[in-house]
Amino acid sequence: MSDLIVVGYNDEHQAEEVRLKLLKMQHEYLVDLEDAVVAVRDKEGKVKLHQIHNLTAAGAISGGFWGALIGLLFLSPILGAAIGAGAGAVGGTLSDIGIDDNFMKELAGTLAPGTSALFVLVRKMTPDKVLPQLQGAGGKIIQTSLSNEDEAKLQAALNAAKAPA
Repeated sequence: MSDLIVVGYNDEHQAEEVRLKLLKMQHEYLVDLEDAVVAVRDKEGKVKLHQIHNLTAAGAISGGFWGALIGLLFLSPILGAAIGAGAGAVGGTLSDIGIDDNFMKELAGTLAPGTSALFVLVRKMTPDKVLPQLQGAGGKIIQTSLSNEDEAKLQAALNAAKAPA
Protein backbone atom coordinates (compact mmCIF):
# COMPACT_ATOMS: atom_id res chain seq x y z
CA MET A 1 0.00 0.00 0.00
CA SER A 2 1.28 3.45 -0.91
CA ASP A 3 1.51 6.50 1.34
CA LEU A 4 0.27 9.91 0.22
CA ILE A 5 2.28 12.95 1.29
CA VAL A 6 1.35 16.53 0.41
CA VAL A 7 3.82 19.30 1.29
CA GLY A 8 3.16 23.01 0.71
CA TYR A 9 5.85 25.56 -0.17
CA ASN A 10 5.93 29.37 -0.02
CA ASP A 11 7.05 29.88 -3.63
CA GLU A 12 6.22 28.46 -7.04
CA HIS A 13 9.53 26.64 -7.63
CA GLN A 14 10.54 24.91 -4.41
CA ALA A 15 8.14 21.97 -4.86
CA GLU A 16 9.74 21.18 -8.22
CA GLU A 17 13.22 21.28 -6.66
CA VAL A 18 12.19 18.76 -3.99
CA ARG A 19 10.54 16.54 -6.62
CA LEU A 20 13.83 16.52 -8.55
CA LYS A 21 15.63 15.41 -5.37
CA LEU A 22 13.11 12.60 -4.91
CA LEU A 23 13.48 11.49 -8.54
CA LYS A 24 17.25 11.39 -8.07
CA MET A 25 16.77 9.27 -4.94
CA GLN A 26 14.46 6.99 -6.92
CA HIS A 27 17.26 6.39 -9.44
CA GLU A 28 19.45 5.45 -6.47
CA TYR A 29 16.73 2.99 -5.27
CA LEU A 30 16.23 4.85 -1.99
CA VAL A 31 12.56 5.62 -2.66
CA ASP A 32 9.94 4.00 -4.89
CA LEU A 33 7.53 6.65 -6.17
CA GLU A 34 4.20 5.72 -7.68
CA ASP A 35 3.47 9.35 -8.56
CA ALA A 36 4.93 12.80 -7.89
CA VAL A 37 2.99 15.87 -9.00
CA VAL A 38 3.75 19.55 -8.49
CA ALA A 39 0.75 21.85 -8.18
CA VAL A 40 1.40 25.56 -8.63
CA ARG A 41 -1.07 28.32 -7.82
CA ASP A 42 0.19 31.33 -9.74
CA LYS A 43 -0.12 34.98 -8.78
CA GLU A 44 -3.51 35.20 -10.57
CA GLY A 45 -4.82 32.25 -8.54
CA LYS A 46 -4.86 29.68 -11.38
CA VAL A 47 -3.88 26.13 -10.45
CA LYS A 48 -1.58 24.18 -12.80
CA LEU A 49 -0.62 20.53 -12.26
CA HIS A 50 2.81 19.40 -13.48
CA GLN A 51 2.47 15.64 -13.86
CA ILE A 52 5.39 13.25 -13.99
CA HIS A 53 3.60 11.07 -16.57
CA ASN A 54 2.26 12.54 -19.84
CA LEU A 55 -0.48 10.01 -20.56
CA THR A 56 -1.72 11.83 -23.67
CA ALA A 57 1.66 11.61 -25.42
CA ALA A 58 2.23 8.03 -24.30
CA GLY A 59 -1.21 7.05 -25.56
CA ALA A 60 -0.60 8.75 -28.92
CA ILE A 61 2.75 6.99 -29.39
CA SER A 62 1.36 3.61 -28.43
CA GLY A 63 -1.79 4.09 -30.51
CA GLY A 64 0.26 5.25 -33.51
CA PHE A 65 2.41 2.13 -33.32
CA TRP A 66 -0.51 -0.27 -33.06
CA GLY A 67 -2.47 1.66 -35.71
CA ALA A 68 0.44 1.45 -38.15
CA LEU A 69 0.86 -2.25 -37.44
CA ILE A 70 -2.82 -2.96 -38.06
CA GLY A 71 -2.74 -0.61 -41.07
CA LEU A 72 0.06 -2.71 -42.57
CA LEU A 73 -2.32 -5.65 -42.58
CA PHE A 74 -4.87 -3.65 -44.57
CA LEU A 75 -2.27 -1.91 -46.80
CA SER A 76 -2.83 1.53 -45.27
CA PRO A 77 -0.21 2.04 -42.53
CA ILE A 78 -0.32 5.85 -42.61
CA LEU A 79 -4.09 5.99 -42.14
CA GLY A 80 -3.84 3.30 -39.46
CA ALA A 81 -1.10 5.21 -37.62
CA ALA A 82 -3.12 8.45 -37.73
CA ILE A 83 -6.29 6.81 -36.43
CA GLY A 84 -4.33 4.85 -33.80
CA ALA A 85 -2.48 7.97 -32.60
CA GLY A 86 -5.72 9.91 -32.30
CA ALA A 87 -7.45 7.11 -30.42
CA GLY A 88 -4.40 6.61 -28.19
CA ALA A 89 -4.23 10.32 -27.35
CA VAL A 90 -7.92 10.39 -26.42
CA GLY A 91 -7.48 7.24 -24.31
CA GLY A 92 -4.42 8.72 -22.59
CA THR A 93 -6.26 11.94 -21.80
CA LEU A 94 -9.19 10.08 -20.28
CA SER A 95 -7.06 7.73 -18.15
CA ASP A 96 -5.67 8.72 -14.78
CA ILE A 97 -3.04 6.88 -12.79
CA GLY A 98 -1.63 7.72 -9.41
CA ILE A 99 -3.11 10.59 -7.43
CA ASP A 100 -6.60 11.79 -8.40
CA ASP A 101 -6.38 15.03 -10.41
CA ASN A 102 -9.60 16.46 -8.95
CA PHE A 103 -8.28 15.95 -5.40
CA MET A 104 -5.01 17.71 -6.28
CA LYS A 105 -6.76 20.66 -7.97
CA GLU A 106 -9.18 21.05 -5.06
CA LEU A 107 -6.41 20.99 -2.44
CA ALA A 108 -4.13 23.26 -4.51
CA GLY A 109 -7.03 25.71 -4.82
CA THR A 110 -6.71 26.34 -1.08
CA LEU A 111 -3.07 27.46 -1.44
CA ALA A 112 -2.17 31.14 -1.37
CA PRO A 113 -1.37 32.66 -4.79
CA GLY A 114 2.33 32.37 -5.70
CA THR A 115 2.83 29.10 -3.82
CA SER A 116 3.16 25.42 -4.71
CA ALA A 117 2.57 21.96 -3.31
CA LEU A 118 4.22 18.61 -3.90
CA PHE A 119 1.93 15.57 -4.02
CA VAL A 120 3.86 12.31 -3.63
CA LEU A 121 2.58 8.75 -3.63
CA VAL A 122 5.33 6.58 -2.12
CA ARG A 123 5.28 2.80 -2.46
CA LYS A 124 8.28 2.34 -0.16
CA MET A 125 11.36 4.19 1.00
CA THR A 126 14.44 3.87 3.15
CA PRO A 127 13.75 6.61 5.74
CA ASP A 128 17.24 6.65 7.28
CA LYS A 129 18.69 7.50 3.83
CA VAL A 130 15.86 9.69 2.45
CA LEU A 131 15.18 12.01 5.41
CA PRO A 132 18.77 13.33 5.65
CA GLN A 133 18.67 14.26 1.94
CA LEU A 134 15.40 16.16 2.47
CA GLN A 135 16.88 18.00 5.45
CA GLY A 136 16.37 21.73 5.13
CA ALA A 137 14.06 21.45 2.09
CA GLY A 138 11.46 23.48 3.95
CA GLY A 139 7.75 23.21 3.43
CA LYS A 140 4.84 22.30 5.64
CA ILE A 141 3.03 18.99 5.53
CA ILE A 142 -0.55 19.67 4.46
CA GLN A 143 -1.87 16.12 4.36
CA THR A 144 -0.45 12.64 4.74
CA SER A 145 -1.40 9.01 5.25
CA LEU A 146 1.74 8.41 7.33
CA SER A 147 1.58 7.50 10.99
CA ASN A 148 1.80 10.44 13.40
CA GLU A 149 5.33 9.39 14.35
CA ASP A 150 6.54 9.17 10.73
CA GLU A 151 4.82 12.46 9.87
CA ALA A 152 6.61 14.18 12.77
CA LYS A 153 9.98 12.77 11.61
CA LEU A 154 9.38 14.01 8.06
CA GLN A 155 8.34 17.50 9.21
CA ALA A 156 11.38 17.66 11.50
CA ALA A 157 13.66 16.78 8.58
CA LEU A 158 12.03 19.41 6.35
CA ASN A 159 12.44 22.05 9.07
CA ALA A 160 15.98 21.08 10.10
CA ALA A 161 18.97 23.15 9.09
CA LYS A 162 20.55 21.95 5.86
CA ALA A 163 23.12 19.24 6.44
CA PRO A 164 26.71 20.34 5.76
CA ALA A 165 28.00 19.15 2.38
